[in-house]
Amino acid sequence: MTPLSDAEKTDIRRHCGYPTVAVGGTGGQAWVLYQQFVLLETRMNTLANPELGIVRRYLATLTNLELAVPRAGDSLDTDQAAVWTRNRTEPQDRLALFDEWRRRLCAFLGVQSGPFFPTRATRVIV
Repeated sequence: MTPLSDAEKTDIRRHCGYPTVAVGGTGGQAWVLYQQFVLLETRMNTLANPELGIVRRYLATLTNLELAVPRAGDSLDTDQAAVWTRNRTEPQDRLALFDEWRRRLCAFLGVQSGPFFPTRATRVIV
């Protein structure tokens, strides 16, 4: 099986909440690599063939889930049509599902989610 492409690695970094890798950065522009970032890079570069297949399935699932989030906005203008009533929390539900699969990818790779991974907000209802 072929190693991960640069595009696949970019998607993994993005889904796991890690920043981009600066190409050709010098001096103060160079990235300060965190221990987890280095671990993620090492894992991506040393996956066994069966692991590559699993990671690619995660990426395919995440692509579909990510694209579904903005599409959930297509029906925000309709509150009720005939017997159909929209799910008012569909965008949030889709985003939560997307984030859950992102967490699963991090767990499979054995890395913590990165500094740019969204945190779960706590809502207090009074």
